[in-house]
Amino acid sequence: MNRKLTAARMFFVATALLTLATPVFAQSRTCSNATGSGDWAYSYNGSIILPTGSVPVASAGRFTALANGTLTGSQTRSNGGDVSTETIAGTFSVKADCTESFTVNVYQSGVLVRSATFAVVLSNNGRAAYGIFTSLILSDGTVLPAVITIEAQKVFNVD
Repeated sequence: MNRKLTAARMFFVATALLTLATPVFAQSRTCSNATGSGDWAYSYNGSIILPTGSVPVASAGRFTALANGTLTGSQTRSNGGDVSTETIAGTFSVKADCTESFTVNVYQSGVLVRSATFAVVLSNNGRAAYGIFTSLILSDGTVLPAVITIEAQKVFNVD
């Protein structure tokens, strides 16, 4: 009988300790701009919706994100089969829940051609990211409806 009571007490104590410790572990798993910083490789694809119909878009590129919330990089993109090399510069902000917001300006030959915002979530301990465009605006102010998703993988941490 004492063995059954001792085993029951040990089970109760272990359960209580795990229950009390769980919020501590959950709270320590947060993100910040430092989590999102590093050298990244990414691709995006989807469609821009024009009055004449959908136009497929895709890109592959890389960028460096710094813990101060700035980023720079380059990409090769196809817009309906028209391929261009572009540079990007922008800002990002990572929340504690590992979601991010990005604002990125896109340049061709040093001239601003468009700006975009993205909603992103970090995954795999900050080594992967998945997102969607939330706005796409041409340099003349024209807003383009778009359905474009993004996938990214961290290549290196920034020292």
